[in-house]
Amino acid sequence: MPMIDVYAATGTFGDKHALARDLANAVMRWEQVPAIPLFLNNTAAFIHDLPADSIANAAGDSNYVRVEVLTPIGVLNRDKQLGVVKELTEIVAAAAGDPTLTERTWVLIKESPEGGWGINGHANTGADIVQAARAELSAIAAKKGNG
Repeated sequence: MPMIDVYAATGTFGDKHALARDLANAVMRWEQVPAIPLFLNNTAAFIHDLPADSIANAAGDSNYVRVEVLTPIGVLNRDKQLGVVKELTEIVAAAAGDPTLTERTWVLIKESPEGGWGINGHANTGADIVQAARAELSAIAAKKGNG
């Protein structure tokens, strides 16, 4: 259930809503979680437009994008980290219509501490999230069995 923040100069992206949705779906695929409401409704991306003069590298360039991915601790192993960074970079460049943006996109993966993933006013542990997902999957299966 990642939270994704994208920071870029205003005007970098045309369809920010589609970008946010594409990023959220990509990270869900890499996390290998089922497409159930628990994850669909709690995986989100936020696109932050910044004035170009509020971004600069040491050389003074402001045509960079920073993507921060916050996940519960231990969800992304090394192969998943590599995949997430590559795919999110590609999605960002495509959304901007600028293939060279891959060279100027920084993706940072951060992990929430155990018990630090709050949903519905409750600080969840990894076990809490797994339990909630299993309960939802069981409810879905039971509904299909009765329907």
